[in-house]
Amino acid sequence: MSENHLSDTPLNSLPLAAPLTRAAAEQGFEYCTPIQAATLPLTLAGQDVMGQAQTGTGKTAAFLLSVMNRLLTTPVSDPRRKNQPGVLILAPTRELVIQIHKDAVALAKHADITCLAIYGGTGYQSQREQVQSGVDILIGTPGRTIDYFKQHVFDLRRVQAVVLDEADRMFDLGFIKDIRFLLRRCPPPEKRLSMLFSATMPLRVTELAYEHMNNPQHVAIEVEQITAKQVEEMIFFPANDEKIPLLLGVLKRYQPTQCIIFSNTKRVTENIYAYLLGNGYQAAILSGDVPQKKRQQLLAQFTAGELPILVATDVAARGLHIPNITHVINFDLPQDCEDYVHRIGRTARAGASGVAISMACENYSFYQPDIEAFIGHKIPYTAIDAELLATPKPAIKIERRPPRKPVGSQAGRSRNRSSSRS
Repeated sequence: MSENHLSDTPLNSLPLAAPLTRAAAEQGFEYCTPIQAATLPLTLAGQDVMGQAQTGTGKTAAFLLSVMNRLLTTPVSDPRRKNQPGVLILAPTRELVIQIHKDAVALAKHADITCLAIYGGTGYQSQREQVQSGVDILIGTPGRTIDYFKQHVFDLRRVQAVVLDEADRMFDLGFIKDIRFLLRRCPPPEKRLSMLFSATMPLRVTELAYEHMNNPQHVAIEVEQITAKQVEEMIFFPANDEKIPLLLGVLKRYQPTQCIIFSNTKRVTENIYAYLLGNGYQAAILSGDVPQKKRQQLLAQFTAGELPILVATDVAARGLHIPNITHVINFDLPQDCEDYVHRIGRTARAGASGVAISMACENYSFYQPDIEAFIGHKIPYTAIDAELLATPKPAIKIERRPPRKPVGSQAGRSRNRSSSRS
């Protein structure tokens, strides 16, 4: 983490329980990031917070340290039963849930705190049994969480803290009714600590916060620049038939060591992937219908630097904390302005620098003005010179996978089909 990404607040100056301070120090946390410095003094004092910060600025550690400290230091008059978690954390995607769980396990290393991740697409019965056996911090996607809740696998009457991460994305994915249902089954807002974190804070999210939180303090970090300052942005205006030649030319010119290429549809990701393979690039596809075990395997290879290119739909736009992504390429401009912010936020994480290259083609160029209005600046235009348009070799034919059967028990199958998106 670069020095200019940190505040002047030492983490050990905050009233954190000793096991948390020790684990954080072992993780290399010496000084707080700005969002941590702004929110931790409030949440450690019991103040509800809705925090707004750019992605990759340390908000996960901020809310994990807050809820863990509450579990360790706040006495309860009525002890929890085995099927009653002490903390509920909801996040929109599988990848984000997995990442939060990984960070939670590291920070709970020296504390007697158990953490569990539950999400669609895999492990239906095993996750169910783990919830029943008891857990302190339950981290889940809304679909899988409400599925188990309605089966009475656990209850929320002794929850001491609730966290909503990337709440705007949960609205986009249609989970908000489930979230409201779960929040109403928790203790009243004045009897729990509540936190909401997101990179953007539209009106519908603030309405949710004020309805289900106890006078939350709004903390916004660097809202005057929505995209990270360390991202070098550029935009090309190709014809549709120039996009693949331009993509290959961009890869040749900029030679990214780790790169995510985003498109708006699964079919286009497959086409990009086939051309990359045909032209000698090692790559993989990450989309919503890739089996969960395979997705985790691909992400592990990508994180380790063994796989240089991921071709992805917006399923990968949030929740991936991969520190060394050098380039993000928007093969298609996103149709949602906020998705642009989250896509390019995959690079320049934790104070590093990165490059975001976008293609405004015939199909999607009309989204450019709205994106620029949302981020508050023009994306620098770059001309397409002849050398940048490569002559592609033929695409390699790839076999399409048959549709997957739903997983899980009969009771959970209908819910599982919807939660597999997350």
